[in-house]
Amino acid sequence: MVLRRMVFVVAVLGFSLVGCKSAPQTGEGEQVAEQPSKYVETECVKCHTTVTPNIVRDHKSGVMGHEGVDCSDCHGSNHSSADDVAKAQLPTEETCGECHENQHKQFMDGKHALGWVALTAMPETGFQPHAYIQGLKGCGGCHKVGSRTPEQREDSHYGSPCDSCHTRHKFSKEEASKPEACQTCHMGFDHPQWEMWSGSKHGVIYQTEGDTGRAPKCQTCHMDGGDHEVMTAWGFLALRLPEADEEWMGYRATILKGLGVLDMEGKPTPRLEVVVAGKVARLSAEEWQAERDKMTAICTKCHSESYAKSNLESADQMIKEADKLMAEAIERVAELYTLGILKPAEGKAAYPDLLTFYGAQSSIEQTLYVMFLEHRMRTFQGAFHMNPDYTTWYGLAEMQKDIVEIREKAQEMKARHAETAAP
Repeated sequence: MVLRRMVFVVAVLGFSLVGCKSAPQTGEGEQVAEQPSKYVETECVKCHTTVTPNIVRDHKSGVMGHEGVDCSDCHGSNHSSADDVAKAQLPTEETCGECHENQHKQFMDGKHALGWVALTAMPETGFQPHAYIQGLKGCGGCHKVGSRTPEQREDSHYGSPCDSCHTRHKFSKEEASKPEACQTCHMGFDHPQWEMWSGSKHGVIYQTEGDTGRAPKCQTCHMDGGDHEVMTAWGFLALRLPEADEEWMGYRATILKGLGVLDMEGKPTPRLEVVVAGKVARLSAEEWQAERDKMTAICTKCHSESYAKSNLESADQMIKEADKLMAEAIERVAELYTLGILKPAEGKAAYPDLLTFYGAQSSIEQTLYVMFLEHRMRTFQGAFHMNPDYTTWYGLAEMQKDIVEIREKAQEMKARHAETAAP
């Protein structure tokens, strides 16, 4: 088994065991070592050629199949017939880590590994349909990129982090290295990075020329050198602490209250532990700067340092502009709780909860959640992905529309409340 792993690692790196010659291509463009295939027609293969022929085809066409990695190496040997299918072991990230130790360590140190932590931390997750979460038909379908405990996998045992990008059973490095591999999850309502990037000049060059290396793709910036950590300076929520800009820190404190990370007096709540565990915010200046320095170094492979820093700092300021509008919106809705116009759910603080999402109980809070999760995200993500239209018309302009609606709706609700309270 150890020898097989050594041969496999050599093959993935694109070298022949007998020299550093250029590796030939398979019919689908995957590089393999210049040596005869070690693919073996085992009993598993013979049976599954009939039962699941396309799985056999994918496995055989990939480097793992070519190097003789057997079905039992990943699925165990307990399943041998149609009568004991339940005994087949479904591989996890630990299974892959037996051979890919470095990539596994990087993954476990990064944010993708925390995808399931972030999902289960949401206050409304437990109230969603089983198929939506554990059945992987909704949020769970993307958040399965996160590492799960054995108990969590019992309730939802299909899917694993590694095959979120290296689709089974070919597990192609070439496929996972293309930006299209990221599209399934990084698109749509709250994080349309695919649309932003593909419409940017970077994406246009890629689509015009192909994967020539001239235009940066997702992996260029977020997986430099194949690093599976996939971290960014700002994190998913674009929050960092501490903040030297006092005005901006004021906006941020309000947003942290809306996220339930701070209570109404500004003191930390148990949700802060989730933020720390999920790495969704940067909680020291050093942590933030380390990730920013990494990104600056990547940008300066093509641009001057001054150009790179100027663009990144301009994107930072778009977060501040978005936070200014967001903080006002939260405070206007919070006032409705203070006045008793909106009533908190049992056991919850009398303050808007941004993490309630589509479970918000009033129309004004529905507007607030869309403002936060869709329009604020698009404002700053569009800026970092070099898409001015997303930053403007899908982001900041929509936030300005939201704040007008919230101001007017709050005023109407206060006027009705005053009329009702009048003798």
